[in-house]
Amino acid sequence: MAKEEQVLVVERKVLEQAGMFQGLVFDVQRYLDKLFVPGVPRFISRPQAEADPGYKQLIPYVIMSCDGKYLSYVRGRRAGESRLTGLRSIGIGGHINPIDADNSSLFAYLYENYLTAVQREVAEEVSVEAGHSDKIVALLNDDSTEVGSVHLGIVHHWILDSPNVSRREQVITQMAFMSPAELRKVRGSMETWSQLCLELLEK
Repeated sequence: MAKEEQVLVVERKVLEQAGMFQGLVFDVQRYLDKLFVPGVPRFISRPQAEADPGYKQLIPYVIMSCDGKYLSYVRGRRAGESRLTGLRSIGIGGHINPIDADNSSLFAYLYENYLTAVQREVAEEVSVEAGHSDKIVALLNDDSTEVGSVHLGIVHHWILDSPNVSRREQVITQMAFMSPAELRKVRGSMETWSQLCLELLEK
């Protein structure tokens, strides 16, 4: 029998104590200081996490830009999250698994482990052959959808010095760098998180 995937979560009450919000919040450090306390993030089975909104799965959501245009793609039919299949996205990322934990410690997950996980998640989906900066610019919460109610996005902005990005996962299709104006024209075909992030692109 295949072993159940373990994913990194925090209890919803931790987010509530830091200040529950809908959409984007830009007071990033205040939340990170609450989320990445040893013993607060922990791993539980993905089926449990997907079914219980008492937990929030921590998801790095990396937006890449080059010369004022943003990497965009459509999730193919074999995407891991079937509820997002066929939708356009401007975020690269995914679940964080115990492979990223220091010494496989399930209950002492640190910020440094998280940053390692971000690099791994991006590298699994795309190949970035360009120098880049990395800044966490927002946290993203959307309790209005089934998917959003059990996830919390940590929004990174990578500014690339060249547009040399190619796909590694077959589920990534129609990949291209697009201007904010071009993205606004296809807003209706975008996943909710990407729609929420569109306003961030203007800042």
